[in-house]
Formats: sequence, C-alpha cells, structure tokens
Amino acid sequence: MKRFIGFITKEFYHIFRDTRSLFILFGMPIAQVMLFGFAITNEINNVNIAVLDKSKDATTQEIINKITASTYFSNKQFITNEAEIESAFKKGNIKAVLVFEKDFSEKLIKENKATVQIITDATDPNTANTVNNYVSSILQKYQQETNKNIKPIYQIVPQSRMIYNPELKSVFMFVPGVMTIILMLVSAMMTSISITREKELGTMEILLVSPIKPFQVIIGKVVPYIFLSIINAIVIVLLSIFIFKMPVQGSLFLLAAQSILFIINALSLGILISTISETQQTAMMVSLMGLMLPVILLSGFIFPISSMPVPLQIISHVIPAKWFIIILKGIMLKGVGITILWKETLILVAMTVFFIVLSIKKYKIRLE
Repeated sequence: MKRFIGFITKEFYHIFRDTRSLFILFGMPIAQVMLFGFAITNEINNVNIAVLDKSKDATTQEIINKITASTYFSNKQFITNEAEIESAFKKGNIKAVLVFEKDFSEKLIKENKATVQIITDATDPNTANTVNNYVSSILQKYQQETNKNIKPIYQIVPQSRMIYNPELKSVFMFVPGVMTIILMLVSAMMTSISITREKELGTMEILLVSPIKPFQVIIGKVVPYIFLSIINAIVIVLLSIFIFKMPVQGSLFLLAAQSILFIINALSLGILISTISETQQTAMMVSLMGLMLPVILLSGFIFPISSMPVPLQIISHVIPAKWFIIILKGIMLKGVGITILWKETLILVAMTVFFIVLSIKKYKIRLE
C-alpha cells in the first residue's frame, strides 16, 4: 500500500512539473468557459444603424434619441437620400437603416398614424430578426408613453424590409462560415500534421540536409494541400449554388482569388503551428483548440462580434476567418467588388506575409 501511495505521489509530481499538462487541466477549461460565456449570446449590443429622416421634426428626433440611447444600438451615420442606403449596407458598417416618412409629426396629429421603415441586412438572418424586434419594441414603448395623455391615440407603424436575404434562409449564413471552417481545417491542420509527422519520425532532418533546399521541402509539403483545398472550395460553392440555391451576386473570379488567398493564409498558419509542435498530437490539439474554436466563436460566423466584450472584439481582429467571412458575404450576397473589400483583402495579405516570415525565421533557428 505504501508503494502504491508513493506511485500516486510520483504521478502528481509529474503532472505539476509539466506546464503543458497543467495548461490542459486548468487553463483550457477556464479559457473555454470564458469564451463560451461571453461569445455565445443571442442578444445584440452596440449594433451600428443609419437613419434616413425625411421629416426632421421634434418627434422623429425624440424617437431617434430613444433608440440610440439604448445599449442595443449606436447611430453610425445619417443618410440624406434613399440612394445612399444600398451603398451604406455594402460597405458593411451598418446592420440596419431606419427610414422616417415625410411629415411624420404632422401625420401623427392629423391621421393619428405614421410609418417607420426598418431595413435590415439579412446576410445574418438571426441578427436581422433580433434588430427588427428590438426596434419594434422600442417604438411600441415610445408609443405607449406618448398615448398616456393623448386621445385619440397615436399609432406608429413599423414596416420591416430584409435585404440580401428576404426569405431569411439560414443557409445563406452557414455556407460562408462552413466554407471558412473547412478550408481552415484542411489547410492549416493537415499541413501542420503533415510537417510534424516528418519531424516526429526523424525524416525532416534528412530532408533538410538533402540536395533539396529547405524552402522547397516546405513548399513541396504545402502544394498538394493547396490543390485539395481549392477542390474543396469549388465543391462547396457548387453545392451552395445548385443544391441550396444560394446566389453569387459578385464576380466568380474575385471569389476564386480571395479563396486562394485565404487558403495560402491558412497554409502559412499551419506551417507556423508545425514549428512549435514536436508531435502530431500536439499539432492536432493546437490546430483544433487554437483555430477551430476561435473560427466558430470569434469570427462572426454564428454570433455577432459587436455584442461581445471589447477584449474579445479586439482578439477577433487577428483571426483571419473573420475577414474571409466578410469577403464571402460581400461577394456572394451583396455583389460588392474589390473597391469595397480592399481593406479586408489587405489585412489577409498582411497576415499571410507575417505568418510566412515568422515560420521562415523559426525554421532558420531550428536549422542553426
């Protein structure tokens, strides 16, 4: 019995001396609880909206102030005419536009009825529905407060209009997200595992001292996954078009170019993971925990980023998947071009270059 207790004590010592084991036991559960607790929410906060106020009277200003005073919305801009609505949505800065009809106050007094149109970006159906419900609720509350001492009562009628996805098909939201997850996992995880396998078996050192140059070895390991990822991307797009009837409003050439850019980005991230992983198991764990969870939770795929705490919003900026999902939705659903998506493209290019340079630097250190 004494030997058995000694053996158990030894195992405790081994665990507490191994920082990786301690991180898996205590660090990962805490990180997951924090991520799931803050990121997974159906509520919305600080959603950017625009206002087209055709009336510009005291009543419309009071309603606008009530809406923007809530924690749910922030007034990003005022629009002067209806022609600006589509361009505002395509830039991706806003999620909804409130349109107050002309002579709003006058119609409330004379006809006891006035209309507010709520136009929402339905590329994310859940957010669009929530925004519509929140605005309608605020309007209803304002109407109840106004009608306390007024007879006949005033009626403010909200009119909803969903653009880019009027039928609110959830598949329009899931296709870009699923495409991003698949390309990230196939490209990054499989590349990192493939290179780490060579290191684990001891054949990487043989390859690096062979007549083939080190960068050729890495490129040779990566090229097959570029073609496999491109095939995956083509299959996903074809399925979305012909099976799920998802439109591609923008340029197919631009869609292909952006997909290849993201694939290269994911591959460079996979190479970077392989530099810090000594075993295939470690590479898989880092890929799954370091890539898959952030892609699902912090990319805006399912949960709106604007509703997350500021620290998580900042972290989301360094996740390539976030920018690729914006690009996919912009091209496929909104039909926008590079003139709108240039910022997201530059960010992906910069991240790709950073991952490649860092990977090269780490491999040089290993070779020395």
